[in-house]
Amino acid sequence: MKILNEKRVVPLLLMIHCRLVVGRALTVNPSSSMCENTHVCKPNVAEQTRKLVVLLNATAQDLFSIYLDCQGDPFSSHLDELCNANGTNFPDFHVNRTSHKDIMVALYKVFAFLNASLGNITRDQEELNPMAKELLERLHNTTKTTRGLISNLTCLLCTDYKVSQVNVTYGKSSKGMNVFKKKQQGCQVLRRYVQVVSQAAQVLLPHLSQA
Repeated sequence: MKILNEKRVVPLLLMIHCRLVVGRALTVNPSSSMCENTHVCKPNVAEQTRKLVVLLNATAQDLFSIYLDCQGDPFSSHLDELCNANGTNFPDFHVNRTSHKDIMVALYKVFAFLNASLGNITRDQEELNPMAKELLERLHNTTKTTRGLISNLTCLLCTDYKVSQVNVTYGKSSKGMNVFKKKQQGCQVLRRYVQVVSQAAQVLLPHLSQA
C-alpha cells in the first residue's frame, strides 16, 4: 500500500511539536502550530485515510492475539481480569456522526495516543520477547501505518477544517515498571485498541467515502 509522498505530507505532530505528558491533556504550543509546514493535500488523501483505517481495523485483533500468546500465563488464562481495557487512558471515540470535523479530531486523538503507546509496547517486547519475530513485525507495521494515518489526518485538519491545535492525551510510560506491569499495560492498551478502532471504522468510513 502506498502512503502519501513525504514531501506532500505534514510532518508528524508527535515528532515535532509534542513532548510526552503522562495522563493529562497536552495543548499544542500556540507559537508552534502543527500546520506550520502544511502543503496542499493530494486529492485522494481522504481515500488514503479510509484505507489506512480499514487496514488497522483488519489487523488489530490478530496483533492483540499474538501479543497475548507471547506473554503466556497468567495473561492468556485470566484475560478479563488482567487485561481490563478500562484500565487505560485510551481516548473514546464518541463523536457527533454528522460533523466531519469532530470525527477527524476524535480520530487524531485516538491515533496520537496509540502511536505513543506502541512505542512503549514495542520497546518492552524487544526487551522481553526479542525472538518473537511475528509480534515485533506486527508492532512495527502497525506503528508505520499509524504514523501515515496521523500525517493524513493532520493534512485534512489543517487544510480542510482549519484546525491548528488538538488536545491529545498520552498513557503512562512503561519505563521503570516491572515485567508484569509492562506486559499488563500492553495487554490493556491493545485490547482497548481493538475496540476503539472498530468503532472508528464504523463511524468514519461512511463519511470519508462521501468526501
